[in-house]
Amino acid sequence: MLTEISRRRDFPSLTAMTYLNTAAESIPPQCVGDALQRYYADKIRGMKGREQHFAALEACRDVSARLLGMQPAEVAFCSCSSEAYNLLASALALGSADEVVVTDLDFPAGATPWLRARPAPSVQLWRAREGALQVDDLAPLLSEDTRLVQVSLVSFYNGHRIDWMPFLHTVRRLAPRALISADITQAFGRVELECAGADIVISSTHKWTLGVHGGCIVGVPAAGAARLTTRAGGWLHLENAFASDRFERAVPKSGAASFAVGMPSFAALYALNASLRYLEGVGIAAIAAHANPLTARVESGLRALGLQPLCAWQPRNPTGIVAFRHERSAEIHAALEREAVHVMHNAGRIRIAVHGYNTSADIDRVLASLAAALA
Repeated sequence: MLTEISRRRDFPSLTAMTYLNTAAESIPPQCVGDALQRYYADKIRGMKGREQHFAALEACRDVSARLLGMQPAEVAFCSCSSEAYNLLASALALGSADEVVVTDLDFPAGATPWLRARPAPSVQLWRAREGALQVDDLAPLLSEDTRLVQVSLVSFYNGHRIDWMPFLHTVRRLAPRALISADITQAFGRVELECAGADIVISSTHKWTLGVHGGCIVGVPAAGAARLTTRAGGWLHLENAFASDRFERAVPKSGAASFAVGMPSFAALYALNASLRYLEGVGIAAIAAHANPLTARVESGLRALGLQPLCAWQPRNPTGIVAFRHERSAEIHAALEREAVHVMHNAGRIRIAVHGYNTSADIDRVLASLAAALA
C-alpha cells in the first residue's frame, strides 16, 4: 500500500487511474477479492459452510475490536450505518421531553432518525463556523434534558475533525445524562482514532476500511451496555430466540450484541476481516504518516489555484478529506473524469480524499488537472 511494488500488487486497478474518492468508495486490496472467493467456496457447501461463516464473523470481530481498542464482546455488525442508527433510536426510545444534538456536518444516517421518531425529541443543531465545529457553540445547546449528542469524528462533507477531548469534557460537564454517539466512518482505517469516552461508535465498511457494501461496525463499551440495548425484533440478538417461551417474551442480549438482529452479511464480513487485517499489517500510523502530507499538499495546492477549502487543514487533527465549492464544479469534475482523475462531485462541491494507496504523483496529477480545468 505504501510502496510502488505493494501498490501494483495489491491494487492493480490503480495503474489505470488516479483515484481520490475513497471517502465515497474505496478500492479494496486483492486480499478482499480472495476473501470473497473463500466466502463463495464456503457458501456452495450449504449448511456445511456455516461453520466457516461464523468463524469468519468471530475473526472479524476480533480484528475490529483490536483496531477500535475494545474487547470483542463490545463489537457487533449491522448491514449499514443507517440500520445501526435506527437501532440506536430504538434503544434510546426518546420522548418529546428529551433533547438530541446533531451537527450540520453529519451524514444523514446519523442525523435523521431523530427527525423521524414518533414521538420526536427536540433536535438541537450544532452549526459549524467557517467549516469547523466550535465547542463554544455547543455549550448553549446542552442541558439536563440532553439525552444524545451525535457527531462525526471526521465530517464526510468537508473533512473537519472534532477536537475530541474539549468536546467530550463539555458534554460530560453540561449534559451529564447524555450519551455520545460517534460516526467514525470517515476516520476508521485512515486516521489514528481519538474517540475514547464515546458511548457508541458506528462505521460503514466500504470506505476507508477498504471493505465492501453490506457491513457496518458497531462498538458499545461494556459499561454502557444496559443503556444501549435495542428494542428491535429479530432472532440472532435474542437470548431466548428458540426457547420454549419464545412466543411469550423476547429477551435481548445487551449492548453491542443487541444490534446484530438477524443473519449476518457474511460476504461483507469475510471482506472486512481481510481488509482490516491488511490495514493492521500496514499500520494505521504508517498510513497516516504517508497520507497526511499528501492531503496537506492538496489543501495548499487548492489555495494556490485560488480555491477556498471548506475546512482549513488542521495539522493537529489531520484527516484524509479536502473539499471546495465552485460555480463551475460540474464542468471541472467532467474535465477531471476525462483525464481518469476520480474525485467526488455533489451539488457544487468537489471532495478529494487521500488514502494510503495514493502517491505524490496522484497529487501532482489532480492539481495539474484542476489548473487546466480552471483555465
